[in-house]
Amino acid sequence: MRIYRHITVNGVQLETFPVKRELSMEAYLIDNEQVLALDDDVFSNVEVIAAEVPLERVRKNKDGEGRIDILASYSDQYVAIVALKLGEVDRAALDQLEEYLSEKAQLVSTYKDTFGADSSPNPKWIGVLVGSSIAPDFAKLFRDGYQTVVDRIPVAALTLQRFRGWEGSVLVTTDSYFKLPGAKDLTKYLCDGKTLGKGRLVLVVVKRYVASHPEITFAQLEKAFPKSVQGALGVVSTLDQANDIYARDERRRHFLNPGDLMELRDGPAAVCSQRGIGNIDAFIERAAELGFAVRPITG
Repeated sequence: MRIYRHITVNGVQLETFPVKRELSMEAYLIDNEQVLALDDDVFSNVEVIAAEVPLERVRKNKDGEGRIDILASYSDQYVAIVALKLGEVDRAALDQLEEYLSEKAQLVSTYKDTFGADSSPNPKWIGVLVGSSIAPDFAKLFRDGYQTVVDRIPVAALTLQRFRGWEGSVLVTTDSYFKLPGAKDLTKYLCDGKTLGKGRLVLVVVKRYVASHPEITFAQLEKAFPKSVQGALGVVSTLDQANDIYARDERRRHFLNPGDLMELRDGPAAVCSQRGIGNIDAFIERAAELGFAVRPITG
């Protein structure tokens, strides 16, 4: 049975425009890494570390190679092995991903200077399966918080579909199927009518403060949000500083997407993305002093 689907966006009718080659999907995700976001908190700030990474002692693909498609990180807290499949995400793809994750020690050895500022030998891991579709019963597996048999590593599934308009425009939609098992701090925060995770809360508050002070300099912004609120990296950095840290650590420590940057009187600045339960309270206290009402939401 052939199912015909079309979508209309702002009066433009879109037709399905499937990806024909796995390498094309891989190239798209490398150029648009935020498509791999799984939520609006820890798993929203995505960075591709490498692609086509060879692995020993794993089953070979049809080309006779053992390799993972994409190695990525989420908010500098998790390292992800991303496995791509042109069609439906299935058990065979999951089994292969689990095999790759069981050989993660190879990646730690190869990228030992990449996994965090302290080069921790034991980074936290996650597996991500990407395909064009997923069966409902299989999707439930990931929504319920699936973990690998070996090492109990969480695994997410992401479906990606592409559509093309008659004038050549392309729209990509994604659905994520994921629940992080274990006792994690999942607190969200209500600010300005929006429900936000920790990282986005900081970004929204700082950007709102800048918008209300259009002539502000970096020194004035840093005084408003001092380093003591965050830690060694500070709440904000100049764009040059943020890029220098990125080049030094080979990891993104700031929100560097164009829409997340702030234009100050003396140049662009970026907000630090390294936020957790250990330092969010200090930021909320400072935000309250500056007139921002932030309310935690649990459940």
